[in-house]
Amino acid sequence: MRSKDETRLDPWLATAAKTKLAAFAAGVDADRDAVAAAISTPWSSGQAEGTICRLKSIKRQMYGRAKLNLLKARIMMPA
Repeated sequence: MRSKDETRLDPWLATAAKTKLAAFAAGVDADRDAVAAAISTPWSSGQAEGTICRLKSIKRQMYGRAKLNLLKARIMMPA
């Protein structure tokens, strides 16, 4: 995936299907078009994913008390 070469996907899937990664490879194979597009396009959703992960982590730390006003206060801390 780092090489951005989607032609390497099929050989990797064939190899992975014979290892302990078989279930993962089957899931990737089921959504092959989306995976190939993700490999070949230059765009990344890393920034959004990081923000979502941070938000979910804060919500977990607050044990369900994360209503909108309290969550906003935790995320939008004053500078």
